[in-house]
Amino acid sequence: MVKIVTRKYLGKQNVYDIGVEGDHNFAIKNGLIASNCFNKSHSTAYGYVTYQTAYLKANYPLEYMAALLTANSGDTDKVQKYITNCTNMGIPIDPPDINRSGIDFTPTAGKILFGFSAVRNVGQNAIACILSARNETGEFKSLADFCDRVDLRAVNRRTLESLIYCGAFDKIETNRQQLIHDLELVYDWAQSRAKDRASGQGNLFDLLGNGFSQNQNKRVNNAFETAPKAKPVTDFPPQKKLQMEKELLGFYVSDHPLKSLRQIVPLLTPINLSQLGEQREDTRLCAVVMLNNVKKVVTKKGDQMAILQIEDLTTQLEAVVFPKIYERITSLLQVDTRLIIWGKVDRRDEQTQFILEDAEPVETVQMVMVELNPQQAVNIEELHRLKKILQEHSPDKEKAKMPVIGVIQTENSRKLVRLGWQFCVQDSRITVQALQNASFPAHIKSLTSN
Repeated sequence: MVKIVTRKYLGKQNVYDIGVEGDHNFAIKNGLIASNCFNKSHSTAYGYVTYQTAYLKANYPLEYMAALLTANSGDTDKVQKYITNCTNMGIPIDPPDINRSGIDFTPTAGKILFGFSAVRNVGQNAIACILSARNETGEFKSLADFCDRVDLRAVNRRTLESLIYCGAFDKIETNRQQLIHDLELVYDWAQSRAKDRASGQGNLFDLLGNGFSQNQNKRVNNAFETAPKAKPVTDFPPQKKLQMEKELLGFYVSDHPLKSLRQIVPLLTPINLSQLGEQREDTRLCAVVMLNNVKKVVTKKGDQMAILQIEDLTTQLEAVVFPKIYERITSLLQVDTRLIIWGKVDRRDEQTQFILEDAEPVETVQMVMVELNPQQAVNIEELHRLKKILQEHSPDKEKAKMPVIGVIQTENSRKLVRLGWQFCVQDSRITVQALQNASFPAHIKSLTSN
C-alpha cells in the first residue's frame, strides 16, 4: 500500500481508475491506497451485467442456455456442466439432426438442438454445404438423397460416418449400422452421378426422367430411389451407440448409461460427484460412475498405479488408484465400464480428487432387500432386533460392501429406505437367511434388475 500525501477537493468529477499503470486502485481508511482492486464504477458495471444475465436466464432459459453452450462449446467440462444444468431445468438436449440442426446449439420447440459444429470430423465447409443444399431443395429424404445433393468433395466419407454414428440421420433411419453398410454403396453411387452431371452426360435413369428433367435439366426429388442398398442388418447395441456419441460429441446425448440406474443410485449413495468437494476428507464415500479414461502411471519405486477419469450424471472428475489397490482391481479398469466405487476425498493443489479404495462392476452389485410394515418401521424394539442381525453379518467393515435397503410397504405406497453404510453386510445369502429366520421377509436384488 502507498499513502496519500495531499488531497484537494475538485467538486463532482467523472470516475476513472486511479493508480499505477496496469493496476486498479482505490482509497481506503487513513489515507491509504489499496492496489489491485476495483472501484465503484467497476462494481456498478459488473452488477448491471449480472442483473442482465440473471434476467435472461429467468425469462428466456432456452435461448440463454443455448447461447451459453455455444459460447463454451470448446470447453468439454463446461459444456457437460451446462448440459446437466439444462437437465435440472427441464430442458431436453437433442442430438444433431441432419434436417434441423444449424451451425451452433439452437433452441427449438422447447429443446436445445446440437449444432453441426459440435460434431467431430465435421468442418465448416461441410456444414456450409449441408445447409446450402437443405435451404435450396428442402429436407433430405434419405442417405442417398443427402449424398446426391451435397458436394462430396466437402462432405467426405469420414464426415458422413461421423454424422451417422452421432445420430444425425436417426429421424430418417434409426438403424445406424444399416446406414453405415448402405454408405459403402451409396457414396460411390453418388460420386458417379456427380461426375456424370459435371460432364453433362447424365445416366440412363436421368435420361428417362427419374433424375433430370429433359426440358429444364433439373434433378427431381425421387432421384435417390435408384440408389443401391445393402442387405438388411441389425442395429448396433445401445451401448455401442452411446460410445460413438460420446466419442464424436464429447457427451452422451440421446441417453446415458447411468440413467437406467437413476432411481436406485440415491439409495446406494446420497451424494453425486458434483457434491464431492463438500465432503470431509476422512469420510468413506461411494459413487456409481462411468469410467471414461485410464491413465497408467509408474511410481519412482517402479510400481504401477492409475489416474482415472470418471463421470456420473452431474459432472466429471479424477480418481486416483494407488499401487496396492491397482494391483487388485486392474482387470476392472476398462473404459466405458459402469462401476460402483468406494473411497475418500483428497484435496491437493486446489483440486478435488477421489482416492479409490475399491471397485465393483455395476452388473455384479447386489442388495439385500428387507421388508418392513409401517408398525415395524416405528417400533424401536423391532429396529434394534434388525440392527443386531445386520451387525452380526458385517464383522469386517472394510469387506462389508453389500447395501441393505428397507422396503416399507403400505396399502397405497411402497417406500425404499437406505439403512446406511454402517449396516452393509458381507454375504447376502447368509444375511437373507438370518433375516428370514428372524421373521423379517428379505430377498436379494441385483442393482441392474428392474
